[in-house]
Amino acid sequence: LSCHVGTTSATKATKNRQITCVGLSQSLGNGIMGARRLRHLVARNRHHAFSTNAFKIPDLFNGIQQQLQPQERKKLGKLSVSPMGIGTWAWGNRLIWGYDENMDEDLKEVFDLCVSKGVNLFDTGDSYGTGALEAQSEKLLGRFISELPEGKRNDIHVATKLATYPWRITPGQLVSAAEASKARTQGSLSVGQLHWPASNYAPWQEKALWDGLVKMRNDGVVKEVGVSNYGPKNIRKIQRYLEDEGIQLASNQVQYSLLSRRDDCKEANDEAGVLTIAYSPLCLGLLTGRYDETNLPRSFVRRQLFKDLLPKTQPLLQELREVANAKGKTMSQVSINWCMAKGCVPIPGAKNRAQAVENLGALGWKLSSSEVEALDAAASKCKATAVQNIFMNS
Repeated sequence: LSCHVGTTSATKATKNRQITCVGLSQSLGNGIMGARRLRHLVARNRHHAFSTNAFKIPDLFNGIQQQLQPQERKKLGKLSVSPMGIGTWAWGNRLIWGYDENMDEDLKEVFDLCVSKGVNLFDTGDSYGTGALEAQSEKLLGRFISELPEGKRNDIHVATKLATYPWRITPGQLVSAAEASKARTQGSLSVGQLHWPASNYAPWQEKALWDGLVKMRNDGVVKEVGVSNYGPKNIRKIQRYLEDEGIQLASNQVQYSLLSRRDDCKEANDEAGVLTIAYSPLCLGLLTGRYDETNLPRSFVRRQLFKDLLPKTQPLLQELREVANAKGKTMSQVSINWCMAKGCVPIPGAKNRAQAVENLGALGWKLSSSEVEALDAAASKCKATAVQNIFMNS
């Protein structure tokens, strides 16, 4: 299909004809959107004049048509993982992501599709789901993995983040938490990670947690151990501590995106031989281009955050649009690919097939060095960055 933006009319086309529709460039260029969003775009832009230059429809299905090749994988310790994983924070979280159990079949479809295209890293946490939904994300992953053929099942790596709760004060308690996670994931737990450091509020707790990582690795509960939200100084400290115990730290998961360019963490991780896993690579969805000041997320937390960030991040969002349009990709795909260009393994979330398709479209191609530089320069012009995790240490 060839798409031109020029008038407010929407012309249905028969085979081999062009489709003209105000707002298609934005709706298709920034992801797979529903009719409600398209109507919103048409209404908002009905009085605007646009260039009649042809707009290339993004190749949303790139990655759906091909499977990841073995040489594209990354090393997480001794594990071989896909260059992009899937984050499952939304698979149980009601407050921010609006989860309910009616979504489970959609989530199963997301999981099966990603696995079929070579994605084998799924990140979760024992705090993803509370109350009646305690650890729901882990439970769903365990169920979905158990339904795979055995050959596929053995190649899936679940990395869970174990919450640094105040009552987890002995190595044995952290190991017990890992064993519970392993049971919920039906034996598929590969990586045990500390969800956040205790150094900012209970530094005395840190050594017990680190010893817990050593013990769960030595006892064979997990294959590799990692951490999350550790800054450069502390990643070096824990890496040396574990090394003295004969354990290699495999990963450090930090908020890493065009609005959270933690190159200091990436450099320290590289020096320590630790893989950087990039969580929130789309900044909670802000970098998808789907939202503006008249169209905000339903979640109260995200809505308030976006109200503040959207006006301050326009230089970056505009550059993202331009790069995405030039590449025939979406803003989400460019944002995820940027993380991979930096040497990270991003773990974007997906709640439905459309989001999974779009994430997969970030694979199988690369941004040029000049495009990466242009995005970095645009990010530097923004008047605000992503809010950092309160537990992130130095």
